[in-house]
Amino acid sequence: MQTDSTDSLVGHEYEVEVGPVAHGGHCVARTDAGRVLFVRHALPGERVIARVTEGESTSRFLRADAVSIIEASKDRVEAPCPFSGPGKCGGCDWQHAKPGAQRRLKGEVVAEQLLRLAGLTPEEAGWDGTVAPAEGDKLPAGEVPAWRTRVQYAVDAEGHAGLRKHRSHEVQVIDRCLIAAPGVTELGIERRSWPQIASVEAIAATGSADRQVILTPKPGGRLPIVELDKPVSVMRVGEKDGRIHRVHGRPFVRERADERTYRVGEGGFWQVHPKAADTLVQAVMQGLMPRKGDMALDLYCGVGLFAGALGERVGDKGAVLGIESSKRAVEDARHNLQDLDRVRIEHGKVESVLPRTGIDSADIVVLDPPRAGAGKETVRHLAGLGARRIAYVACDPAALARDLKYFEGEGYRPVKLRVFDLFPMTHHVECVAILKRVA
Repeated sequence: MQTDSTDSLVGHEYEVEVGPVAHGGHCVARTDAGRVLFVRHALPGERVIARVTEGESTSRFLRADAVSIIEASKDRVEAPCPFSGPGKCGGCDWQHAKPGAQRRLKGEVVAEQLLRLAGLTPEEAGWDGTVAPAEGDKLPAGEVPAWRTRVQYAVDAEGHAGLRKHRSHEVQVIDRCLIAAPGVTELGIERRSWPQIASVEAIAATGSADRQVILTPKPGGRLPIVELDKPVSVMRVGEKDGRIHRVHGRPFVRERADERTYRVGEGGFWQVHPKAADTLVQAVMQGLMPRKGDMALDLYCGVGLFAGALGERVGDKGAVLGIESSKRAVEDARHNLQDLDRVRIEHGKVESVLPRTGIDSADIVVLDPPRAGAGKETVRHLAGLGARRIAYVACDPAALARDLKYFEGEGYRPVKLRVFDLFPMTHHVECVAILKRVA
């Protein structure tokens, strides 16, 4: 093996046997000397040539790409996307795996995180070990579900749209993203030039025909006249304030879930998979089993998805309090739920607002925190409210497992866990855990 005058090992190659999947879209392998490699584009059990992409001689572990497959897994397929592979687009992690194998790998990650961080087996978490595909996503190997209703395109120095390479600012120019929803693809963003623009975010609502692009100009850059293949509203990110401003068209898109229409403004958060909102509402409501007259909390409520579902179910004598830190999302939530006078939406961070409300008890709670999770103090406060059931929606199994450990310390354990593959071809999953107080 060649060495050089620096400590960098980037470019060095090792022949390794690939071990188990790890959280983050890679598998673990070890060199003959015992050095740990996190290898992308590999599958458990394979023998590969792994080329180091990050790491030095003193690093605890190295990141690498499988650049040659010596012994392939039976779960391997040819990546359907021509822009997927070592050194290319970083948007997908598992294009080289059969769809069923992808879900199995994600299940192994969730199980590992639960055991390592929460001390829970699948059985103790109330989980049957399966990762359920969204409706319509169960496709044969070699076919890709077109699910991503929001795509953030980066723009290179020549004005070509593309996607970032893995853990890089470098742009992989593309002519089409296979996982982009039809409503995004039909805009034709990849087919036009974007001079003076740093990024283009495309949004295709699934609850309406609304289409929106959000442009971020380069410093000092001018906004082009936007002429795309379909009617679209245009927003821009202000260079000085970083806020999103309307250029023309509606400043929001209309989404639909649980037989309600939701306004989502300024590129605000909405589930990216077209089936996700309904899937998650159904799982949360089945788990919480709301009753007429319940006092319910919806924490990190966004534009009011779960608050609306709860408001419909707790009846006139019930009450729902939603808390959200985004000012624009709060405005949208109040607009979306204005017909439900039993629902109140408060603006601010959950850990600050919840103690100030004076609420000392609740019947049911749903929380959908950001990727970092809710944290120990928020969990402690929630546990003190004595809810009979808590629904925890999580996009990161590690954060979920950490918070489940905190809940256990406060007397709550999961009785049901469901895991959904709402991000096909990537390593991400969505989990819904239902917790109850234990004796």
